[in-house]
Amino acid sequence: MANRPPPRRRPGRRPYRAARRPVRRRTPPYRRPRSRRTRRQQRRDAQVFLLAAGAAAGLALLWAVISWLLVNWWALIVLGALAVLGATVWAHRQRQRQAWDRVRQQALRYGLPQLDALGHRDFEYAVRDLMRRDGCTDARQIGGAGDNGADVLATDPLGRTWVIQCKHRRDGDRGSAVGTPDLQRVNGTARQLYGADIVLVVTNGRFSTRCAPLAAQLHMHLADRRTLATWASGGRPLWELLPKIPPPRKGR
Repeated sequence: MANRPPPRRRPGRRPYRAARRPVRRRTPPYRRPRSRRTRRQQRRDAQVFLLAAGAAAGLALLWAVISWLLVNWWALIVLGALAVLGATVWAHRQRQRQAWDRVRQQALRYGLPQLDALGHRDFEYAVRDLMRRDGCTDARQIGGAGDNGADVLATDPLGRTWVIQCKHRRDGDRGSAVGTPDLQRVNGTARQLYGADIVLVVTNGRFSTRCAPLAAQLHMHLADRRTLATWASGGRPLWELLPKIPPPRKGR
């Protein structure tokens, strides 16, 4: 037979192809994952176990001690006597230390060369120590950032509150003079914030000529280099060297 030519296809029509059936894949059966403890959980469990074991051992030891003390009651008397003896020795040493501090403070002396050689912060501590020497047991240094112009706070034996601003000059009276802005700064906060009865500015240098009239108007006090030398040498308390010190408030 002669080969027949293939039939002609009509334009625009695609040959018919049978649709393929989708292959179904078998899914494996669901298996519950096994729980695995992390190292952190294991460490926590170990810590809890150790804490529980330590607490149980501590309770057992405490119970054993209590049981022993109930049987041997005389040990309680011995322990109490030792505790009383230790407290007595500690209190005696504290009183000796306080007495020595008072003696050392009463013997405190400063010369002007020593004060000139100090830094500004050490100068504040020196003024605090001098106030303590004169009986202001609560004198403390508060100078620093945010001090609002106050460097030393103290209460004298008559109950008056002192607010002191310290102005140190490395060159003494040859350095720059303390001016009125320093007085105005401490005056604006001393009475309102600290309840000051006496506001004092002390320096190892000198004050400008305008400071004395302003201090009189503001009811402030100034201690210049000469007054500081007399006070630091241990002659008299500071309130005996300053003029017109106000009396203590009523009720104190």
